[in-house]
Amino acid sequence: MQLKYSLLFLACLVSAADLSDIDELKAQLVAQQEQINQLRNMVDAQQRLLERMLPAQPAPIEQKKEPPSPHIPQQAKGLMTADAPAPDSPLTISLGQVHITPLGFVDFTAMLRNKTVASGLPTNFGALPFSDTVNGNLSEYRLSSQHSRLGARIDTRILGTNLTGYLETDFLGFVPGNATVTSNSDGLRLRLYFLDLRKDKFEGMAGQSWSLLTPGRRGISPLPSDLFSTQNLDPNYQVGLVWARDPQLRFVYHPTQTVAMAVSLESAEQYGGGSSGAAAITLPSKLVSSYSNQLNLGSGGVSIPSPNQDVIAKVAFDPSAAVHAEFAGVLRRFAFYNPLTDRSFRATGGGVSFNASLELIKNLRLYTNNYYSNGGGRYVFGLGPDLIINDDGSPSLVRAMSTVTGVEYQLQPKTLFYAYYGGAYFKRAVALDYATGLPVGFGYSGSPDGHNRAIQQATAGLSRVFWRNPSFGTLQFGAQYSYIFRNPWYAAPGHPASATLNTVYLNLRYLLPGSPPSYR
Repeated sequence: MQLKYSLLFLACLVSAADLSDIDELKAQLVAQQEQINQLRNMVDAQQRLLERMLPAQPAPIEQKKEPPSPHIPQQAKGLMTADAPAPDSPLTISLGQVHITPLGFVDFTAMLRNKTVASGLPTNFGALPFSDTVNGNLSEYRLSSQHSRLGARIDTRILGTNLTGYLETDFLGFVPGNATVTSNSDGLRLRLYFLDLRKDKFEGMAGQSWSLLTPGRRGISPLPSDLFSTQNLDPNYQVGLVWARDPQLRFVYHPTQTVAMAVSLESAEQYGGGSSGAAAITLPSKLVSSYSNQLNLGSGGVSIPSPNQDVIAKVAFDPSAAVHAEFAGVLRRFAFYNPLTDRSFRATGGGVSFNASLELIKNLRLYTNNYYSNGGGRYVFGLGPDLIINDDGSPSLVRAMSTVTGVEYQLQPKTLFYAYYGGAYFKRAVALDYATGLPVGFGYSGSPDGHNRAIQQATAGLSRVFWRNPSFGTLQFGAQYSYIFRNPWYAAPGHPASATLNTVYLNLRYLLPGSPPSYR
């Protein structure tokens, strides 16, 4: 019995010792965990210190993959940001974090017209010859490389801001009188040259770019690939298209991924007609000498006074890849001085536009671009005047409206068909010259046949890519047919009341390889 109690006592001692060891082990584990937590805190603190001391590393890049538009250099595409070039951008030059991408294409075009327009490769829409004139009875067949394009795009990132510089030129500038006799020395011409900065939702752009009034294909962007200038091979595009390339200062706000708003201050010009083949307005006889220098009549260059800037605003909506819609407006101001009466005159005009595109079925897209203005004829490719001048020297605005509506169908990845209708209309504006008793202005009875009431154009064409290689570029063929007719406000008795023109363009184009970096 005593032995039994002794054994029970020993068992209790052993159990007490085990419990003591377990408690000690638990205490050791708690202490070790505290040490581990302290080490982690020290490592985190050191990591934060290193991040503050070292420069931020660029985010991963992803090359934007999308089929190039047939008549727009592939290099124009991509987001306006800067990162390391993608492997399939063989021409991109990287200087540190600055990336320079050459862009452009080699262009060879055959142009055939059933009448001579006397404007070379671009069509002089406002001066189609009548059938009773010499040029109206002679056809025209020319070969040209003038539409070849050269440029460069610069991308980088500074203090979290994406910077894009863009330069674009072609050879449709000054042409010497004997150019086509021997050397064909076509003048290099500045098309675009701007700097764009974007940080988060805010964007600013300064330089020469497409006007904010130019219709867009998506969002609000100065890049050619994001704008609707048609797929036409004609360097003057399409009758009715609202556009300009001018110096400007633009501010853009992107509140969401699907909405963009912008305002632009753009170089203004007091335009009285006279370019793009259209005839200039007729001035009152006593004001010819003083007002010819206050209006750009097609040849004023930069000598015309420009006391104001045009203010343009736009809002664009892209709820999906299949839908784009935008509303725009322009505010214009004009100023004149009559030295005969020592009086100053001012006028305010403007215009509004609605542009939209919709993918009707897969790869078939409908475009409509519409513009109405009172004093905004300059933006309809200068086919009509902004205003006329009354006998006392005061201005009267000219109403103008235009449209370009059509479809583009990507039949296959390498084949695109397109068709458009475009029209421009300018309302008559007439004043009386009291010195002669005759009407003056625009579209009066007896006015020049270049005072056009309406010009219309129907166009169809195709583009076919022969081959495309990221390392060697793209070779493509294009064809365009256009039927154009114009109706002046006045036709002399016995003369045709309208003029028509048939034009065919055949084009072979090689586009430089690669595209700029894009960032996501």
